[in-house]
Amino acid sequence: MKKTSSFIALIILLSVSFGFIQNHKKPKWVSLFDGKTLDGWKVGENASSFKVEDGAIVVNGPRGHLFYDGKVGEHNFKNFEFKAKVMTTQGSNSGIYIHTLYQEGGWPSKGYEVQVNNSHTDWKRTGSLYDIQDVKEVYVQDNVWYTEQVIVQGKHIITKINDKIVVDYIEPDQVDRKDRKLSSGTFALQAHDPKSKVYYKDIMVKQLPD
Repeated sequence: MKKTSSFIALIILLSVSFGFIQNHKKPKWVSLFDGKTLDGWKVGENASSFKVEDGAIVVNGPRGHLFYDGKVGEHNFKNFEFKAKVMTTQGSNSGIYIHTLYQEGGWPSKGYEVQVNNSHTDWKRTGSLYDIQDVKEVYVQDNVWYTEQVIVQGKHIITKINDKIVVDYIEPDQVDRKDRKLSSGTFALQAHDPKSKVYYKDIMVKQLPD
């Protein structure tokens, strides 16, 4: 009888332990782009500035912003790791917005922009937290695929280029620009101007605990 009771107790303990592990799995990378369509993404003005070719989102045309509007995280992210493979062409400018919100036109009025620019006339280069902590150095060249990554945890923002940290920023309690403040929101890709052409693929997010 004692052996039976001990065995039952062991089974219960293992079940509880397994349930705990299941509920505390490590965050996983999830794709935001299917490589074929813009399903799960939403654009307002100048929708023609965004199309899909050969497994990548091609950004080329008048100013516009393509917002993630899909099911992952109900397109509302607070703490996360975001990464995408990016390729710029000569003289091009683009950007990745975080903690932003869909709007029909204009420059996004909410969230931070992470710069995508290796050779445009604007000196603020790829990886910059635009107008907040800017980077002058060029870490990657045009016409080469590289990985751009953004990590947000609490008030801490890190940007990486090919795993190299280029921005390490902690948002102060009092910010000068109310439009650039961490809260939560979605992601957006920027079409900057008709002369800029930038490619994005393998767009992924890993949601982190609060």
